[in-house]
Amino acid sequence: MRTSIATVSVSGTLTEKLNAVARAGFDGVEIFENDLLASPLTPEQIRARAADLGLELFLYQPMRDVEGLSADAFARSMRRAEHKFCVMRRLGADTVLACSNVSAHTRDDDALAAAQLRELAELADEYGIRVAYEALAWGRHVNTYDHAWRIVEAADHPALGVCLDSFHVLARGGDPAGFAALPGEKIFFVQLADAPLMGMDVLQWSRHYRCFPGQGDFDLAEFVRSVVRTGYDGPLSLEVFNDVFRQADSGRTAIDARRSLTALQEAAGVLELPAAAAPTGIAFAELVTMDTEPVALLLQALGFSRTGKHLSKPVDLWEQGAARVLVNTEPATGGSGPRLAALGIESPDPGAAAKRAESLGAPVLPRRRARTDVLLETVAAPDGTELFFCASGRHDLPDWLDDFARLADPSSRSGPITGVDHVALTQPWHQYDEALLFYRSVIGLQPHGGVDVPDPYGLRRSRAVSNQDESVRIALSIDPAPGASHRASQHIALATDDIVGAARWVGGTGHVLPVPDNYYDDLAARHVFGPGELRTYRELCILYDCDERGQFRHFYTTTIGDVFFEVVQRDNDYAGFGEQSAHVRLTTQHAQHGSRRCH
Repeated sequence: MRTSIATVSVSGTLTEKLNAVARAGFDGVEIFENDLLASPLTPEQIRARAADLGLELFLYQPMRDVEGLSADAFARSMRRAEHKFCVMRRLGADTVLACSNVSAHTRDDDALAAAQLRELAELADEYGIRVAYEALAWGRHVNTYDHAWRIVEAADHPALGVCLDSFHVLARGGDPAGFAALPGEKIFFVQLADAPLMGMDVLQWSRHYRCFPGQGDFDLAEFVRSVVRTGYDGPLSLEVFNDVFRQADSGRTAIDARRSLTALQEAAGVLELPAAAAPTGIAFAELVTMDTEPVALLLQALGFSRTGKHLSKPVDLWEQGAARVLVNTEPATGGSGPRLAALGIESPDPGAAAKRAESLGAPVLPRRRARTDVLLETVAAPDGTELFFCASGRHDLPDWLDDFARLADPSSRSGPITGVDHVALTQPWHQYDEALLFYRSVIGLQPHGGVDVPDPYGLRRSRAVSNQDESVRIALSIDPAPGASHRASQHIALATDDIVGAARWVGGTGHVLPVPDNYYDDLAARHVFGPGELRTYRELCILYDCDERGQFRHFYTTTIGDVFFEVVQRDNDYAGFGEQSAHVRLTTQHAQHGSRRCH
């Protein structure tokens, strides 16, 4: 199906918006009236610019308060409408969006509304224009799609139809199954927006918290399926009012929007993409630094051994159990580090994973590689983290480990770490929703419920994504305010079967993050522990949480550069990430700035 986006959904001038939308691969746009009014270009110049970019002008919007009016008010409305139709003819747009009346002066009279909309449609028809009547969720008398359809049906004019907007339908609990009563040819336009479920005034909800499909909680796949079953064959258009999107880079936002619409069409069964190849594990985490000594000391404190050296690049391999960390000293990476720059994710089919990424607007990154290096497909996540699709130890596929000369047997040293439990990535404030959609649609991970974590300087939103068996877990969070340094909270959580033993192992090196005594006093009030258990946790700076499935015990290392480690023990399928203790960690990190001692 053809794809479209309203210009109000992205930032910038109208020219910047059109350029971004075209580069992202949309077929056309809805021109929002404010963008036209503020543009120095004439309607004819805008039409020509859009044509040069290969964009159709599918819709002009909005036309407000056009029905249920007194005779004098309706006469003024028709005068205004005729002016808009003249402008639209100059633009080359043949459909106008007419919103249901929100005025306190509008009359609750369907027959009057139908008669006035018919007269509006007759005028529009003279200009070769169609009127798509939309029920706003906060319309004074008409606020559901089925009510709008009854009025359109009564008006009975070929130039009058309805616009179905997913937000207005779903925010009021409407059932898309009812679309079956609408003839497809009378659906003149379809607008799509997702949104988180929120208990607030529907107008404020709509104006500030809409998001792209796949970033909220609405069932948009069923919405689209229901639309398509009517026989509708027009564009699917995104109309998203969002404070963040209207401030973020228009190019990135447009790409994110196009990705969301592509993934939605796949979910609705109207578009076929390369199948997702959900990852099966974390192959490695890559740290970049100009000074390897602090990283080496911390990895050694955690029980890692330097087991390999890359054959053509300044990259060392550190291993312990199933956990692997690469330490890269390439100068082109910028900054002194260390920082978490890349993840290797195990894929059952790296080639298929790369094809899917490209189909969703995440092209494979070019890489400098020696002739003998193993070819690895790599894409960039929204925050710039590189993701390598790996097949470790597979005889039928290239193995990235073959690029390393062995320095030691990884099994020769026994440490407390068994593998990687999860990786936590803090996103720039304007890329959080984009990241969730990316990991969900491109990588094939499913989102968990969101949580809010108190920070000394604000509130952090956090949401994890994982594969089905949770062998890949990535916790995504957002800094509490725009402009904050998002790198400070990047960390790698390592798994252990013996948290007390691990804490004793690491604690003697001075790398454990201290925990205030007040935290343990509160634990004593909230939980029942065995003899001496809480005292041990206090001595070793171990934090504790539990849910209905099990227990979670963990501790953190101090931060070096932009990275720190967490060591965790999950018991009996505990599902969370220790969110109850996160505020303690954040506060201590802000206060300590690299303190090297636990007590």
